[in-house]
Amino acid sequence: METPRTVRVVLPAPLRALARTDAELDVTVMGAATVRGVLDVLEERFPALRGTIRDHGTHKRRAFIRFYACERDLSLELPDTPLPEAVQDGREPLLIVGAMAGG
Repeated sequence: METPRTVRVVLPAPLRALARTDAELDVTVMGAATVRGVLDVLEERFPALRGTIRDHGTHKRRAFIRFYACERDLSLELPDTPLPEAVQDGREPLLIVGAMAGG
């Protein structure tokens, strides 16, 4: 039987506005928490976020969105790679960050 895990998620201000929340979110996923699992729950709970973090069709991460946890950039990890244990047990949050470009 899969164990539910509650992952703390921090969104950038523009995505918090779309989700109509100003706080850190708690997202419950079943089994090992992964970026894909967290995003699936986020998009189900907050439909306005669909297509903002990952592409509607391919579900690939948008170019200017990054994922961080435990002082590590997880953006290039496979979407089904388990998140660090500190994130899975709620000690550390998963940060979803809007990257900046320019010169």
